[in-house]
Formats: sequence, structure tokens, C-alpha cells
Amino acid sequence: MSPSQSFVQNIIALVWDFDKTLSRDYMQKPLFKAYEIDESQFWEENNQLANLYAEQRIQVNRDTCYLNHILSYIRLGKFKGLNNHKLRELGAQIEFNPGIPEFLKQTRDYVAKHEEYSRFELRLEHYIVSTGLSEMIRGSQVMEFAEGIWGCEFIERPFVPGETGLVPDEAHRNELSQIACTIDNTTKTKALFEINKGANKHPEEVDVNQLMGEDDRRVPFRNMIYIADGPSDVPAFSLVKKNGGKTFAVYREYDPQGKEDSRSFDQAETLRQDGRVDMFGPADYQAGTITHKWLFKQIDMIAQALCERKRAALGSGRYHLPKHIIDK
Repeated sequence: MSPSQSFVQNIIALVWDFDKTLSRDYMQKPLFKAYEIDESQFWEENNQLANLYAEQRIQVNRDTCYLNHILSYIRLGKFKGLNNHKLRELGAQIEFNPGIPEFLKQTRDYVAKHEEYSRFELRLEHYIVSTGLSEMIRGSQVMEFAEGIWGCEFIERPFVPGETGLVPDEAHRNELSQIACTIDNTTKTKALFEINKGANKHPEEVDVNQLMGEDDRRVPFRNMIYIADGPSDVPAFSLVKKNGGKTFAVYREYDPQGKEDSRSFDQAETLRQDGRVDMFGPADYQAGTITHKWLFKQIDMIAQALCERKRAALGSGRYHLPKHIIDK
């Protein structure tokens, strides 16, 4: 690293969507089961909201409208007592696609234990960027292997005006009451820039919006792989791929009834045809699958390129060493 560089740039980052990429289903499935709520009815209602509000000339975000619908269910007593602690507990019940979370550990350990990669101090980090619920992710099996997560969050006790200034609202104690943070298809790209520039690791020193040269960024996009199933990930796919990173779409092989899921496959193939992704494969990360093989291959290629750049940087000084001059 030259004196002017901010970071060593020795990180390989795998950035994951969550729902149907890491998890088998939408992560909220355990929530509906715990409260005996019809999952399909909830999502059907949610899908109607954008049109219903449009009739009132109110524009809503389709990616995150479901958060308000959850709050509506709480007010109606259908999610009675739902709070962040409960969400984290329910996260432990999330079911994952084959090979997860083992694949996350395997890839991280592979780079750490590889003789050449460890000699150059390369590391692999996993990040999760999801339109789902951060607290459920924090309670799930994959949290052990995640370097950082971006997701939607709720507030239980909002601060309200009081005689002495802002005070916690006593009317809200043990239930979710307000939306704190949302992640949608466009803010996913902001998360990628935070990883890229190192703002997530050094929030006091680095602002995601500051000007920063490519050589000063913690994780160049060329050292990233973005993995997702598609619907809310097109901007993120485009950003990573355009800047030299790798993109991979996963599809579900079988639907809940055990039938071949041709729609999921077609969606992934469309992403490939449109140039959004470099490759696609089933959401199965077990050894021997195309998904396992391709991702490991890309990790190797990124790591080897990093080693080559570091070898070249280390060796460049040798050409300037003084040598004995021999008269001919």
C-alpha cells in the first residue's frame, strides 16, 4: 500500500440478498406461523396497497409497503405483543437453502487458510443487504458469518415532545410502533457504496457521499460478488457488474408443492439475457452444484488477481536498487 492509500484493499466481499437467496422462503414465514396468520392473504393485501393509495394520490414504495401493513396488523391486535425481541427470536426459525449457512463458513475459511492468500493477508467478508427485517436476520443462523447487514428496522418507543424536551412515549412500550429504517431496490446500491468505500467500518472518518479515488476504497467493486434472486436487485446487479465486479442470480428449483419452478428459472435467465448477471444457478450451495463451483471459481480469480497486484507492487522497488557497474 502506498502512503497515499487509505486501505490495503485485501478484502473479497460476497454481498447477499436474503429472501429466497439465502432463505428458502420470505423470512417473515415464521412470524405468520407464530401468530396463525394466513401468509398468502397478508401478501395479497399488501400487493393491493399501492393501487389503493394511488387512488388517493398517495405514492408508496412497493418494496417496503409491507412494513406499514405489519404495523396495521399490530394495531388490530393480530400481531399482539410483537416487538424487536420477538422478531429476533423468530429469526432462529428461518429455514435456509441447501448448503447455507455452511457455505458462508467454507468460503471464509478457504481464503483464510489458503497458503498464498493468507501470505498476502487476504480476507473474505460476507454482507447481507435485504428489504427484509434486520432483527430477524440478527436472530438467524447466518448472522454468525455476516460482517454486516442492511435491512428494515422498527422503533418500539418513539421519542415525543415533553415538558423537559423529548421523552419516550409511554403509550408504546412492548410493541413495534414506527418504522426506523427501510431498504429498497435503490438504497441497496447505497449499502454497496458503503462497503466499497469503507463507510460501514469507519463511519466517523468516511462518508458514503465523499469523493474517493478507486485506490482509496476499502473494497473495490472488482473484488465484490453480488448474489440475489432478482426482483429487488436489478440496480445492485447493474452497479456491481458495471464497475468490474461479479454478479450471480439464483433461482428456486421447486415450488412449495414440489413442482419445478419454471417462473423462477425464467426470471434468472432473463437477468442473464439482459446482461444484468454474469451467471445464474439454483439456490443450492452444496458441494458439486454449479452454484458452489462458480462462486468458488470467482473467489479464486479475484484472490489470484489481488495476489498478482501485490506481487507486482512489492517487486517494483527491486528495479531501482543500486547495482555494481561492470566495465566491458
